[in-house]
Amino acid sequence: MPTYSYRCADCGTAFDIHQAFTDDSLTECPSCAGRLRKQFGAVGVTFSGSGFYRTDSRVASGSSGNDAAPAAPAAPTTTTTTTD
Repeated sequence: MPTYSYRCADCGTAFDIHQAFTDDSLTECPSCAGRLRKQFGAVGVTFSGSGFYRTDSRVASGSSGNDAAPAAPAAPTTTTTTTD
């Protein structure tokens, strides 16, 4: 169950509460019966390690017959002709 943070717009009381996704947001401060506002913060996701690459989810080479990465498209070629 996620934890939500609320702050009263009238008295400034702040608190956290566990609520289900289906629960309605709280609207009344338990201290002064004032207006509550839901607080939003940074998302708690951390990416650590050396990085993520498109080949990270692929099977190691040699374990399947068709696990090679697709070839990159060839660069366009241009030809210039000079006349003297």
